[in-house]
Amino acid sequence: MKVEWRSTDMDAWDQAHAAAAGPLQQDWAYGSTMVSLGARVLRARVEADGVVVAQAQFIVRQHSKFLSFALCTRGPLWLQPLAAHDKAQVYRRLRQSLPLRGLRFMVVTPDETLSEDLGLPRFRRVMTGYSTVLLDISQPLDVLRANLDSRWRQPLSHAESAGLNVQRMGTNPGQYRWLLDAEMQQRAERNIDGMPLVWFERYAESRKQPSRNLLSLRADMARDRLAGMMFLIHGQAATYQVGWTSQAGRDTNAHHLMLWRGIEALQERGVRLLDLGGVNTQRSAGVARFKMATGGTVKQLAGSYFL
Repeated sequence: MKVEWRSTDMDAWDQAHAAAAGPLQQDWAYGSTMVSLGARVLRARVEADGVVVAQAQFIVRQHSKFLSFALCTRGPLWLQPLAAHDKAQVYRRLRQSLPLRGLRFMVVTPDETLSEDLGLPRFRRVMTGYSTVLLDISQPLDVLRANLDSRWRQPLSHAESAGLNVQRMGTNPGQYRWLLDAEMQQRAERNIDGMPLVWFERYAESRKQPSRNLLSLRADMARDRLAGMMFLIHGQAATYQVGWTSQAGRDTNAHHLMLWRGIEALQERGVRLLDLGGVNTQRSAGVARFKMATGGTVKQLAGSYFL
């Protein structure tokens, strides 16, 4: 088994990532954005018998000159079906060949559920995994609509008849900055962390065509701005990243209509899997119900493993 750490073939990486509908954190553009903000990124492609079986993107955290951690979030991305013992060998080779000096550690949070096929020993798990909702949007819109919970479909119908004007915003930062400002305000009020404002701009600009990376929507009623929503696009998958709504937006179920229109727009761009983001039924029960009632699948990740 061979590990190549100095891969500079973005096209090959992107093709494999798109074919697997890989998560945002394993997208080449995600790593490039982190590099532009000063982070160190390592990318590995693993071959077995001349076939690339996995690729993994790591963000390196340097705690001192002689101590570093390499974090692989929602990876590695498996490009071939592998048995548990083969996955275990991939992890061993990644750990052994990690190109860092001094005392080095590797942490992985696989994009998999906890099972016997994971390839990681349970005693190495240091944190339980979070849950997210994945929605297969490769299906026709009428099928997707039929799969909506009635408690989601009814507000959608209400929003469609409420006179809302949902429009796609451009990829110029000035066109969606108001939404990110609203997101920062929400974070402050709820005491939660997230990517800085500049990260979104850098991510949108990480490719020659920003529309390949970003989709943002706004909902208006007459001259009033009621709600906004942003999706990050990574290959044939996308992640629902930012959402804001006013009280009038909540009253008119603006987010139901915006998400539906967002699905339509993402389909047009070749996206087949939508990651609606984490769900926490205790801390944010309303948000969790909103995501789960779309007909998506709740996926609880295996957790973080210290290697």
